[in-house]
Amino acid sequence: MPVRVRLLATAAVAAACLCLQTLQATASQAEVSRGVTIPAFYDPPATLPAADGALVRTAPLPLALSLPSLPGPLPGTATRLMYKSTDSAGRPVAVTGAYLEPTFPWLGPGARPLVAVAPGTMGQGDQCAASMGLEHPLLLNGRTVSVGYEDLSVYRLLAEGVAVVVTDYVGLGATDRLHTYVNRLDGAHAVLDAVRAARHVPGASVTAASRVGLFGYSQGGGATAAAAEIQPGYAPDVTLSGTYSGAPPADLTAVTAAIDGSDLAGALGWAVNGFVQSDPALKPIVDAHLGGAGRAALTDLSTMCVGDALLAYGSWHSSAWTSDGSSISDVIAEEPALRAFLDGQRIGGTAPVSPVRLATGVSDDLVPHAQARQLAVDWCGEGADVTYVPVILPDAGRALLNHLAPLLADQGDAIAWLTARLFGVPAGSNCRTLPAQP
Repeated sequence: MPVRVRLLATAAVAAACLCLQTLQATASQAEVSRGVTIPAFYDPPATLPAADGALVRTAPLPLALSLPSLPGPLPGTATRLMYKSTDSAGRPVAVTGAYLEPTFPWLGPGARPLVAVAPGTMGQGDQCAASMGLEHPLLLNGRTVSVGYEDLSVYRLLAEGVAVVVTDYVGLGATDRLHTYVNRLDGAHAVLDAVRAARHVPGASVTAASRVGLFGYSQGGGATAAAAEIQPGYAPDVTLSGTYSGAPPADLTAVTAAIDGSDLAGALGWAVNGFVQSDPALKPIVDAHLGGAGRAALTDLSTMCVGDALLAYGSWHSSAWTSDGSSISDVIAEEPALRAFLDGQRIGGTAPVSPVRLATGVSDDLVPHAQARQLAVDWCGEGADVTYVPVILPDAGRALLNHLAPLLADQGDAIAWLTARLFGVPAGSNCRTLPAQP
């Protein structure tokens, strides 16, 4: 079996394997989240460097899948990262992640390129961080369930000879604050500063001359979309060759209504927790509407991963969390400060200056197709170079399946499109045909 095929097959098996992984505690580790001891590496120092993207610390990261081979271990070597970023309030923040140096050579022109992978929804507990998922693809200890499903996209990129940097986002992994789930600027800053950090990893082959791509689906699609929008102003030193944004939650008001009562209803708790973390002035408003069950749910969810939330809060309605039986969407409509906060999270107000491939499942009713398509419409109207891809699959009957199926069906094409940009192949745009597309 060819090496690349063997790598992809192994990665696919890892994404679905039922083997149990446990994290080992040491005396120096500080935080325990649902029975998982978070390595001391993830505890940020009191003082951070001044420059965004500056490395705070690095450490070797053992990969769950690293197979002996003639050219060396597959898929490469990994380094755990902590780097400095800036949050949506303009405050310095430590973000963790991982850099992966591929074994395979880069066969395209120029220096080895770099792709920043923005993970999809992992949860809000620090044990859910994507960098930990590279070491432990399946974490199952009776108290938490975490699946490193982004490992497959990472390994597929490495198989192309592309270096990868993965961000854990603000507050996921790093133990000093709560993860600011789907915060537009926090996510975009974390992605762009991960690119800067990767250039300074000891032994990394990427340089400032390396072409850069962004790759993300769902929460990650929102983060890469937002990063592509703000890149010229926030990170002019990071020139993007292309961005893949799959199923982006561009309009959180629409997404909130869709998720309520779905398999992933627990994500509403992560969003509310993240809003309050980002803007403490919202806390009295949230507290005024929450009942005892809601406060307990938000506390519970703050340490949960996706698997935990699916099991504990699947199909719940947020009306059970409020003191008067209103839904979270009702509360947002009633409270001007909450409406203003969500309006500030809207993606689509600025045209990216680099090519973007935006994919959305036409049957996706979890991160609704209509609001993702509208993002493409907005960008096309602003003159952006957009490749819009409606992923046409039958309605699976459950929102979670309708959301996940396009991720798997389109991933190969998405990676091929992004790899072509890294080769320097110009991107086309289908904005003219968008009105005829579903």
